[in-house]
Amino acid sequence: FFALPRFLERVLCTVDGERQRSAQSAEAVCFERERESTLRERSFCPSFFFFLQKSELYSIHKEYIHITEIMSACYHQSAASMARQSSFASSSSCRRDEHRSASRISSKATRRRRRQKGDNSTVVTKNALVPGPDDQKVQRNPRPEYIPGKIQDPRYVRVFDTTLRDGEQSPGATLTSTEKVQIATNLAKLGVDIIEAGFPIASPDDLEAVRNIAKVVGNKVYEDGYVPVICGLSRANEKDIACAWEGVRHAVRPRIHTFIATSPIHMEYKLKKTPDEVVNIAVKAVKFAKSLGCEDIEFSPEDAGRSEPEFLYRILKAVVDAGATTINIPDTVGFCLPDEFGRLIKGIKENVIDVSANDAIISTHCQNDLGLSTANSLAGIANGARQVECTINGIGERAGNASLEEIAMSVIMRGQNQLNGAYMGVNPVYIYQTSRMVSEYSGMLVQPHKAIVGANAFAHESGIHQDGMLKNKSTYEIIAPETIGVFRDEDDCGVVMGKHSGRHALKSKLGQMGVTLADDQLNAFFDRFKLVAETKTGGVSDVELMALLRDEMEVEEGKEFYTLVDVQVVCGTMGLPTATVKIIDQGTERISACVGTGPVDAVYKAIDAVVGKSVELTEYNVKAVTQGIESLATTRVTIKPTDESTAETITNNQTEARGTRTFTATGADTDIVVSSARAYLSALNRMLSSNAKLTTTSGSSSLIESSSSEIVSR
Repeated sequence: FFALPRFLERVLCTVDGERQRSAQSAEAVCFERERESTLRERSFCPSFFFFLQKSELYSIHKEYIHITEIMSACYHQSAASMARQSSFASSSSCRRDEHRSASRISSKATRRRRRQKGDNSTVVTKNALVPGPDDQKVQRNPRPEYIPGKIQDPRYVRVFDTTLRDGEQSPGATLTSTEKVQIATNLAKLGVDIIEAGFPIASPDDLEAVRNIAKVVGNKVYEDGYVPVICGLSRANEKDIACAWEGVRHAVRPRIHTFIATSPIHMEYKLKKTPDEVVNIAVKAVKFAKSLGCEDIEFSPEDAGRSEPEFLYRILKAVVDAGATTINIPDTVGFCLPDEFGRLIKGIKENVIDVSANDAIISTHCQNDLGLSTANSLAGIANGARQVECTINGIGERAGNASLEEIAMSVIMRGQNQLNGAYMGVNPVYIYQTSRMVSEYSGMLVQPHKAIVGANAFAHESGIHQDGMLKNKSTYEIIAPETIGVFRDEDDCGVVMGKHSGRHALKSKLGQMGVTLADDQLNAFFDRFKLVAETKTGGVSDVELMALLRDEMEVEEGKEFYTLVDVQVVCGTMGLPTATVKIIDQGTERISACVGTGPVDAVYKAIDAVVGKSVELTEYNVKAVTQGIESLATTRVTIKPTDESTAETITNNQTEARGTRTFTATGADTDIVVSSARAYLSALNRMLSSNAKLTTTSGSSSLIESSSSEIVSR
């Protein structure tokens, strides 16, 4: 082993010419298959083979492991690796060996089958990735016929879900277009009246997502006649409004939601407008939306909670007279107390709705900065509001929004007696399923003690409580778990899936969880499942199974770009961490080897060398799916492009600031390094997919602008 320093010196001299040619990309060395035969002929020091555990390691990857190239990459270590390593310092609850010397992420049989079949299919999910109710057996709750600006039953309260718009503005929450459509589909099953699908002007991808939801979810009419309203948000200017209309106009019931700030501090410092100018802008915005053919228009005076009541009455009456059918009252910074907010809603009803010639619905939108969003929303209902804006799990800007599940269950449980007979049309049996879907897709975990949907919401540990529960469940549970779709504990889901389980058992288990796969998809997923099951002694739990399926979906989404085949890492206290990856690039196998400050850093650099895109890792998080050292690991990463020429910009609808879009993805595996690699490559694939869509949709803006100009000229 003491011959190692002399060996390293000899290797570095041998590759000196190679180092100079690759000085600009010193973090990694890529090489192609045609060079492998030459590379394998080079000789190495036997003691160095011992250091790399030749018998176990080199034999697995003898097709492409080339130690001299790895050592060449060692010579080119840069300070950039330290920056990335600091990102990896985030906490991890996984209690397992991160430094496994070798990992295989898919079997040869899987790769062979996919090559033979040319498998380009994608995973199809019928429902959320958690057990849910049988759609055919669910009796949907009744509701009055939908009429913009009017509700035939004065007790009925409409639910306006903004999970896909305001909820996605949560720091760290990102959703793909496909995920948004799936969430919107579940929101329709839940029975929300209005789905705010996004902020179309923010980016071409947002516009596409809103358009897809309008076409798919906004055109599915249920047997009871229900079809959700699809809404798009816009600022009070013609370009935004035209873009929003382009997104939602394909729905059976489209709505445009436009807004402008009305509080003194916003008008003075953000808008730099006088109150008269703000009123004129608001009225023009509503009239322009109506001129496009939109009959359902919502207007919001941003920061209404800190606005002067008399000015609110003035601007709200003006927009109602101009054609607004819903006036939404946002407590944008969560400033109001329940009694205070209730008085504000009551004053608007008396001074705007009751004196206006046109019909309009009062809506609430309460942020949770003081933890009062649900209480303020209920106070609004008690004082005449007949629409509440909320999000699944309460996700949103800063401290979040009013929680849909909390408001819905409060109205269901107490509306008749305490809220003047108020009721909603939601089907609560889908609450838990939708909550889990949003949490899984957005990466925003639900706190265990969260009301209604938290892990402890129906858990009882106190001996006194347990005694009461055994005698009568209603002693300590005011809501039956089945009411919101919690039919059983995750640890009690039936058969345990393990290495001896067959395809039929796997298909049956997925069916219980509401997931349907085509035969070729099931075969591919079965191979991945068996590979994981063989490494676990306690079987694969339901949660781990869903994490694997989620990971498979991530891989399938990026299949048109890059697919991870193999990962090899060498690390420890006796040498520099090295990594080798094999990636399929549109049918061509590429191999990269490099070093880093740790195994994950080395793998990410190797992937970067193949993909060739400059990105910044802004978030890296690893957690165990279940307890125990054999638990599956899930990794969540967020990246941001650093090349301004290819970076996609998005607009913050509140601050109007433009920033670079980030891309988030997850990966799952029993090995942390492999899980990290899968997540990182999936995030890169999402970025590449978004860039490809950006080039194809670049013509939308010019089309919208030209149509807006034509309407204005007329």
